[in-house]
Amino acid sequence: MLQKLKREVDHFRKQDHNFKILVLTNLVYALVQPVIDIFVAAYIMRNSNDTSKVVIYQLAIYTGIPLTFLLNGFLLKYFPIRKLYSAGMMLSGVSMIIMMSLTNLDLLGIGVAGITMGLSFGLYWSNRDYLVLSTTDDENRNYYYGLETFFYTIIAIVVPAAIGWFIQSKSGADAKHTAYVVITGIVFLITMIASMVCFRGRFINPIQKKYIFFKFHPLWHKLLSLAMFKGLAQGFLVTAPAMLIFKILGEEGALGKAQSIGAILAAIIIYFIGRFSKPSDRIKTFSVGLILFAIGACLNGILFNKTGVVIFLLLLLIAKPLMDLAYYPIQLRVIDIVSRIEKRGEFTYILNHEAGLYAGRLFGAGTFLVLYFAVSEDVALRYAIGIIALLQLCSIFISKNIIKQGNAIMPEDGNKAVDPKVLEETAVELL
Repeated sequence: MLQKLKREVDHFRKQDHNFKILVLTNLVYALVQPVIDIFVAAYIMRNSNDTSKVVIYQLAIYTGIPLTFLLNGFLLKYFPIRKLYSAGMMLSGVSMIIMMSLTNLDLLGIGVAGITMGLSFGLYWSNRDYLVLSTTDDENRNYYYGLETFFYTIIAIVVPAAIGWFIQSKSGADAKHTAYVVITGIVFLITMIASMVCFRGRFINPIQKKYIFFKFHPLWHKLLSLAMFKGLAQGFLVTAPAMLIFKILGEEGALGKAQSIGAILAAIIIYFIGRFSKPSDRIKTFSVGLILFAIGACLNGILFNKTGVVIFLLLLLIAKPLMDLAYYPIQLRVIDIVSRIEKRGEFTYILNHEAGLYAGRLFGAGTFLVLYFAVSEDVALRYAIGIIALLQLCSIFISKNIIKQGNAIMPEDGNKAVDPKVLEETAVELL
């Protein structure tokens, strides 16, 4: 066992310096992700008992993200990418400070906190996506995302359980509020540490300075449609577990326990899939994740009780990392292909990709809000996730088509040695 562990550590050490720094930076920042994703929503629920405010907060976040992607393209002309990346991490702590300082959770205050968190996510994800693209290649991207997801999943065991226990150990509204304030302070400290780790990297800014285009290769349009389906779930799935647990399971302590179920098994599975799977296995990985998500969402809708929520969370713990493990390498490979055909910088596609995600997020969050206001809160919580999960199954067929066309244009083993003119001629023939 120790020999196998040593072999895996040696494999990590053999990676490029920037690869290792990027993983370590995201590992430290991952410590605050469960707080941002889950307990901010729980805080809103505790102080307003209104699930619509949680979704509105999420919409504010997702409105801030694409605006910051645009802003980041401008800022990259003047600031090193690692500074912008660090600023994104630090802003997440600032957003939580704004939220905790609100005496009344009205829509304006929630909107300001949400937009600030969106600015944080926009800076973080736009720069993170480019750094992953420039630091990895198609051969080691499965390993990168498998390794990253392994740590994320392990952290998803410890952090929610620890924070849930900490909040539950306090009695009274004032004491629980103080607990949230303490957690916010710890989050801010961790983001500072993550920023310091990031500065050890030798990251280079994108070379091309123009990022906004309106015409793209048809293969890219297919990826945008895939991004839209991914965005459907993101519209409210980040906060849906918190809303379901708070409404059905009860307190934050139950939240932490429920998030920990099956996470160790999921982490081990994801790591070895990322470590040993090939690019040709991505469709299988993606399909399994989507199907597990759909099964969990439908069972939650059918049962809509404690058992249904726990089953849903258990399957989601496995399904979400499987979907991400396959989706991101597919996205980056398409960027590799179309950037060579169109002779544009890779950040162009990272920026444009956010438009597809945003369209899906609006539709996903809108589905919940329509059901909430037109019918009832219970109907929205019970059926919106199932509707989104079933719609997402279309992603299996879209991704198959993307990979088939991508491989026809640029074979997987010819990733670095294909003339752009040949690529374009092949693309025209296919289309």
